[in-house]
Amino acid sequence: MGAVIDLNADLGESFGAWTLGDDAAMLRVVTSANVACGFHAGDPTTIRRTVAQAAAAGVVVGAQVGYRDLAGFGRRRIDIPPEDLTADVLYQLGALEAMCRVAGTRVRYVKPHGALYTTAAVDEGQARAVVDAVVAWDASLPVMGLPGSVLLTISADAGLATVAEAFADRGYDAAGRLVPRRDPGALVTDPAQVAARVVRMVRDGVVEAVDGTLVPVTPDSVCVHGDTPGAVAVTQAVRDALAAAGIGLRAVVEP
Repeated sequence: MGAVIDLNADLGESFGAWTLGDDAAMLRVVTSANVACGFHAGDPTTIRRTVAQAAAAGVVVGAQVGYRDLAGFGRRRIDIPPEDLTADVLYQLGALEAMCRVAGTRVRYVKPHGALYTTAAVDEGQARAVVDAVVAWDASLPVMGLPGSVLLTISADAGLATVAEAFADRGYDAAGRLVPRRDPGALVTDPAQVAARVVRMVRDGVVEAVDGTLVPVTPDSVCVHGDTPGAVAVTQAVRDALAAAGIGLRAVVEP
């Protein structure tokens, strides 16, 4: 059997009159959707519409949980007590599961968003708070995060399945960390360049860092952000390049 990879995107991030990305188009090219749960982005109508579209497209839904930070789009670290963070994650899971239920689908995995993602990758307290919420809610749900992160280590120790993720459209430093969005090279937007990076990640197990260093990566899933400029074209280019390289697409969690 040839190589296969999951292709995911952060979706459902519009709010009220503010529209972000083209979720309907993205759902035609990805295999998994990380749907915002209302804390960093997403209002009830947006969440309901996104999961209904995902269900119709046969795309797996994951909970994109974040800090309570609409103004900062969840990209500001919040020093929240672990017990409060656990409750916040549970609250978000419940909200998304309600919308999934009426759409005929369900939450199949959990992925932190933004500052919570990067903080839980290195901070044991924040990571454990997220894991505690997942275990309390449904211990069959996998947790998606950076390979080798504290979050995935604690998830595995708690008996949860883990999904190692790489980023198609984000720059890496020589240590394998994501380049902060405020720094040069943080975002890669050229469709051909992104597509070539993903094929190399999956086929060769490496990604080129911003300084030219080759960083090892072993992804189970690759993310293209729905708010990246030209996200649909970028994701389609990735999908086409994977097919041309003989690499199949398959959701990392069965629908």
